[in-house]
Amino acid sequence: MSEILEKEKLEKEDEKIDSNDNKTDMEEKNDNKTDVVETSDKSVESDNDPDEESDKKTRKEKKKKDKAEKKKKEDKEEKESEERKPEDINIVKDLLWLIVYIGTVILICFLIIKFVGCRSRVDGSSMNPTLADGDNLWVDKLSYTFGKPKRFDVIIFYPNGNESVTYVKRIIGLPGETVTMDADGKIYINDQLLNENYALKEPFIVQNLGILSGGNEIVLGDDEYFVLGDNRNNSMDSRRSDPGNVKREYIVGKVVLRIYPFSKFGLIE
Repeated sequence: MSEILEKEKLEKEDEKIDSNDNKTDMEEKNDNKTDVVETSDKSVESDNDPDEESDKKTRKEKKKKDKAEKKKKEDKEEKESEERKPEDINIVKDLLWLIVYIGTVILICFLIIKFVGCRSRVDGSSMNPTLADGDNLWVDKLSYTFGKPKRFDVIIFYPNGNESVTYVKRIIGLPGETVTMDADGKIYINDQLLNENYALKEPFIVQNLGILSGGNEIVLGDDEYFVLGDNRNNSMDSRRSDPGNVKREYIVGKVVLRIYPFSKFGLIE
């Protein structure tokens, strides 16, 4: 019996020892856990090292600086672009004005040549002594736009409507009149002697009567004019079938001024 009791006592002591050992193991585990946490904290502390923080700050400042420089560059480019725009607009505007100006000049010149007047050059001696070969003339078109050609006007016309060439002659007979010429070169309008108050190339040669020879007469139509050159001995005019009588639509204008040579500059009568 005493042996049994003693055995039980020993077993209880062994259990107590085991219990103490287990407790010691638990404490060691907790100590290890604490070490791990401390180690981890140390690692965090290591991550927040002052040098590393300084590097971070430097990089951040550099990035900020780069961004500011980029923004500044973009602003500068935008400003330069805005400064260029008015200049570009002005160039386009000036170009448009130049085109309009040139177009206006061309239009005005066209209107002047078409309706107001033009320059013409004498080729030949059919209007001697009034006009000479090579004379440059100013031809007035406006007068005939609002009025009718008059007797003794010196005109430029297209012979038989041929616009590739112009003739310069003097109007003698008006629409509806009857024209005749005698052997002395005197002209009769409706059987009335025509008084010519301008210089003529003399003397007149009878053979130059043309279709008026033999007492023939010319009756002008409602839109026809009888024209002669002042040099009656050397002129292709209404005494010939070509150019014949001049229709109103073929008359370009009235010669009003000799502009060259300058020594003879002046009005034409």
